[in-house]
Amino acid sequence: MFILEEPYVSDFCIDTLKKNSYPILKTKIVENENLNFISNADFISNYKKTNKLYTNSENSIQRIEELLKDTNLPNIIRLFKDKIKTRELLSKIYPEFFYKKVTYEELANLNIEDLKFPLVIKPAVGFLSFGVYTVWDKKFFKNTIKDLKESMDKVKSFFPENVLSDKNFIIEDYIDGDEYAVDVYFNSNSKPVILNVFQHPFADSFDVSDRMYVTSAKIISKYLKYFEELFEKIGKFVKLKNFPAHIELRVNDNKIIPIEVNPLRFAGWCLTDIAYYAYGINPYEYFMEEKEPNWTSIIEKNRDLFAFIMSEVPQDIEKDKIESFDFEKFKQDLNAEIVDVRHYDFKVKPMFNSLFIKAKNYDDIKHILKLDMKKYIKFRK
Repeated sequence: MFILEEPYVSDFCIDTLKKNSYPILKTKIVENENLNFISNADFISNYKKTNKLYTNSENSIQRIEELLKDTNLPNIIRLFKDKIKTRELLSKIYPEFFYKKVTYEELANLNIEDLKFPLVIKPAVGFLSFGVYTVWDKKFFKNTIKDLKESMDKVKSFFPENVLSDKNFIIEDYIDGDEYAVDVYFNSNSKPVILNVFQHPFADSFDVSDRMYVTSAKIISKYLKYFEELFEKIGKFVKLKNFPAHIELRVNDNKIIPIEVNPLRFAGWCLTDIAYYAYGINPYEYFMEEKEPNWTSIIEKNRDLFAFIMSEVPQDIEKDKIESFDFEKFKQDLNAEIVDVRHYDFKVKPMFNSLFIKAKNYDDIKHILKLDMKKYIKFRK
């Protein structure tokens, strides 16, 4: 069963729902599609029978909590959506990890001499990398707090408060190492089934953007076993069944520490669709039909690297000053084979487009992380 909401639903997802006639709750973003819509009563009844629900966006959380208030699902959602509660859960596995909940006012008045640097500041309830800052030294702390306020003021209007909020923030230890993201569902026996593994590279140590995610057979073969073992522990703590999640982690010398667990969905903004282009896996079908990838076979057959690229609108530019985005020029600078592209209305979305690309190796595309989006913007005169 599905509930789809803003900010974006991919045609690939819609086509999957049409082909399989999966039941879905009607929302504004899909009301004109020819889908198997069900009533609120059937939605509640269906969930109580199957305990199986997928959403593309955390914008649906409020409605899910209202409709399924008599189930345990709202408690699980709040556990994972609130990064403080998630840290409390994970402290059973990582008791040495430091974290602290603060309001913005408390953040601005902290005695920085009491803090250990480097550290990370982010919204306790957040989405993508909005409001996420790495502070490397105490001399950067005050300017970071100022930038944090300005950036949150710009983006919080795009999302409901239970998706992105500036009420509370979390300060936590900076986790050194490479960042990864995993799409996984816990099946009817609570077994974690991994459908996607991405590496999330950054341009430099100050970069926290979502510009690029990369996947390959090499990445998956290296970490699949370790991620499965960790997810089994998390699933047992919460007794997760028929539950999809997008989990972000840092890996350093095979020490794996989760950053956050995003409930009821896979990678946002259609990133999860890359599993189909790279490995022939339809994440929506695999979850609904409780299918498992044959990773041994997939890894043997795949040698290419696939990446998901976001061309974001620079936050320091007023959108009404933008006339257009030169996609052809941007495409030429990618130096990669474009598998698919999705274009957005930049006036209402935080990016111009997203692309799925294929390359032989990471060195061929790492320059994309440093492309200046302003280079492709035509401004109004």
